This record gives sequence, structure tokens and C-alpha cells, in this order.
Amino acid sequence: MNTKREFIRLMNSQTEIALATCVADQPNVRIVNFYFDEAAKTILFSTFGDNDKVREFEAGNKVAFTTIPHEGNEHVRAKGRVKKSSRTIFDAAKYFIEKISGYKDTIEQAGDYLVLYEIIFESAVVTLDFDNAGTYDLTD
Repeated sequence: MNTKREFIRLMNSQTEIALATCVADQPNVRIVNFYFDEAAKTILFSTFGDNDKVREFEAGNKVAFTTIPHEGNEHVRAKGRVKKSSRTIFDAAKYFIEKISGYKDTIEQAGDYLVLYEIIFESAVVTLDFDNAGTYDLTD
């Protein structure tokens, strides 16, 4: 298995991640749309600035995620850190709109209220099925 190729394929084809946080020993998980910025090697996602997860990010920046397969078992999972991006949703709008059906409407209707976040991670486990799994090191 070419782990890098499969990682890129899954990150480009899957549109959602389950994003987990843990604050004061209380785990929480939610589903968010994402875009993987291959050049920066980060995941980008947006959320409303007054959302509970924003307060969780401020309390602790360690997160875990897994992509959500819509067919079969193919997925990517990793642990990393989340931070508010220096970019805005408008800076990344093109990529979200190309990847996620209906995201243009979201940006047009709520873009001024959306805050862009980044997930930085060094490696990810790529799973295709029970026999094909491996770790992709993004630092290579």
C-alpha cells in the first residue's frame, strides 16, 4: 500500500471528520466539514465563534480526529493540536466550495460569523480495510 497516496486520496474525497476534544476529563466529539491543505499539511475547518467547541479549544488545544467513511471502512485518524487560523473562511472558500456540496451557501449566508481553525498533526493512521493499514508521516 502506498500510504501517502492513500492518505491524500482519502483526505481529498472524504468531507467530514469526527473531531474529539477533552476538557476537565470530559470528552466531547462532533462532526465538522474539513479541507486538507496539502501544502501546509493542516486540516482546515470553520465554526461559529461562539460555539462550545471554541471554548474547549481555548481550554485545551489537543484534539483527535477520524475521517468518516460513507462506504466501507476507509478512514484516516490522528492526534494533533488545534489553533485559530490566521486566514479567514473567505481565504479558503474556494477549496471548501470545490470539495463540499452546498458550502457556497453556507459561506454566503454565515461567512462573517465563521472562524477558521487549523489542525496540525505529524502523522496519521490510514486504514483501507483489515489487511491494509499504515502510518503516514507528514514530516517526511
